[in-house]
This record gives sequence, structure tokens and C-alpha cells, in this order.
Amino acid sequence: MPEGDTAHRTARRLNEVLAGQVLTTFDLRVPKAATADLTGQCVDSVRAVGKHILHRIGEVTLHTHLKMEGEWHAYPPGERWRRPGFQARAVLASADWQTVGFDLGVVELLRDEQNAIGHLGPDPLGPAWDPSEAIARLERDPRPAHTALLDQRNVAGFGNVYANELLFLRGIDPAAPLHDFPQLVELGARAIRSNLTRPVRAFTGDGRRGRNHWVYGRAGLPCRRCGTVILETSLGAAPGRDRRVFWCPTCQPA
Repeated sequence: MPEGDTAHRTARRLNEVLAGQVLTTFDLRVPKAATADLTGQCVDSVRAVGKHILHRIGEVTLHTHLKMEGEWHAYPPGERWRRPGFQARAVLASADWQTVGFDLGVVELLRDEQNAIGHLGPDPLGPAWDPSEAIARLERDPRPAHTALLDQRNVAGFGNVYANELLFLRGIDPAAPLHDFPQLVELGARAIRSNLTRPVRAFTGDGRRGRNHWVYGRAGLPCRRCGTVILETSLGAAPGRDRRVFWCPTCQPA
């Protein structure tokens, strides 16, 4: 599942292969931007803010978001794509590399990138990370802990996996109002920074798939700490926006 660490890792790779390069292909396969053509322009940089990926190209920014299924791939010229062409939403290429965005949840061109990221809270992977501001925003949010932690206006980059795992590690009931702000923010920043360089996101200290999570995706299985059966429910900020919530009722008491 793409989260802030995935977006930053992706942006770093795209920046490595595209920054300073002149575009030989610029093909956006979405209705609102299908006629745009920036071929011949130079890519200034590619960066991530929270889960948002921003290509700066001349006077405009290509804004993309991975959402649930999106990926960006980088290929040497002529190499076969690892996903089918009908899933491609953006193709940007230089003389040396071809980059393809598959199943991207957002693809748009912006004159002012603040329209996409101006609402975001502090990003623990960004150069301007401000834990005090993140704590202050969370303190003002009276909603259930899981909902507050997922709100990108509070902290940019924590997705559903992080919300579930961080709340378990701090022993917080996901349906109760959030507390333990400084420790939770510090733990979250450490976790997402550590996972930035890992091939498999891990919270348990064991990077092997199936052993890397405490509670996420483990409904019906015993808690790795106490043996209590992990429960699952759903919570959301609004109807239709529910997310899967996993927790241990013993380690995270109401």
C-alpha cells in the first residue's frame, strides 16, 4: 500500500533519472490533460510532499498521487514494461530513461503547486519537518485516534498501515480520542524514516513478509505480544471514507 515512504522513495528515483533532462516524450493519458505536451522542456526536479509527487517542469508542475494502486516505474530505452499499457496514466521520457506512472489516482498540471499541497501538515520526511506543529495539529483534533492520525492536514505521509501500527505500539485504542502526542509523533517520524530505505516496510523489527506487522492485516490471528485475537473494524472521517482498523483489545484497552 503506497504511503509517505513509498512516495518519497519513488520521487527520489524519478529525480535521479529525470532531473536536468530534456523530455523526448510527454504523454498524459487522462482526459483533462491528454492534449498537454511538454516535449522539449527540461525537468527541473521531482520531489514528494507527504504522498504527493511533484515534477517541476518549466513553469508548471505535474502533480500525481499514487492513491491505493499507483506506481511509477523507470525503464532504460526499449525495456518491456512490467505492467500492461492500458494501466499507464503518464509517460515521461528522456534520451536515457522512460518513466511510466501506472494506475495513478491523480494526474494534473498545475501553475501553482500549493493548490495540491498547501493544506498538508508537516511531513516527517521533508526538509521542513516540524514535530511541534504536528503535535499542535493533533492536539486540536477531537476525533478518534485512527481518524486523526490519517488526516493529512495533521501529519503528511502517514497512511492506514502507519495509523494501525503506531497506535498499537503506543497502546492507544483507535476509536478513542488521541493522546500521547509527543511520543506518538516521535515514534511515527522514526518509523517512516527507517522504512524509507527498506525493501519491505516493517514495524516489528522483522522485515520478512508476514512478520513485519503487529496488527495490520492480522484480524483473527493472535497478538504477537499477548496472544489475544486481533480484531478488525472500520473507521472514517465521513460516510464512504471508512478505512480498515486492526487492534488488540488487550494491548490497546478502551
